Amino acid sequence: MKVLGILPFARKLLSEAVSTGDITIDGTVGNGHDTLFLAELVGDSGHVYGFDIQEDAINKTRDRLLKNECLTQTTLSQIGHENALQTIPEKHHGKVAGCIFNLGYLPGGDKTIVTKPNTTLKAITDVFSMLKKEGIIVLVIYHGHEEGKNEKDELLKFVENIDQKEAHVLTYQFINQKNDPPFIIAIEKR
Repeated sequence: MKVLGILPFARKLLSEAVSTGDITIDGTVGNGHDTLFLAELVGDSGHVYGFDIQEDAINKTRDRLLKNECLTQTTLSQIGHENALQTIPEKHHGKVAGCIFNLGYLPGGDKTIVTKPNTTLKAITDVFSMLKKEGIIVLVIYHGHEEGKNEKDELLKFVENIDQKEAHVLTYQFINQKNDPPFIIAIEKR
């Protein structure tokens, strides 16, 4: 067995849950890498909804999608992920196969603009309500900064209390690495 790094493992989880034609969400589009990955998974017949509060993130993601001919199956919204439930059409509620959040700040961007526990928890709750059975939410948690540590603590408290009859929750992390390495929380709807 080959041990996967954090981001490859996140993508493996998503690729197991998402198929061509599915509906997916990128809760933090950032530089567009995961948005493109999801767009390629769902193909022309599926759809990706991407959220980010930063104009730079939306522009970089749009450029990446356009360059890779995946813009048509994507809707990008320059608003916080806590607005996903109101933004995604009702016809897709209950049909979302996968969602990813990369929590923290935009790589190469303004490090004072970070994800916050209150909006992230609302987004997770709302996205969970839109998941189909066996749909998955993947949280990649970067906690090497003060706000990230707080968000990590709040998220762990929240997911530890999800009813096991409603979801499987797992963590994936390297426990022998220094300097607050990122880790994954995955929530699969039962």
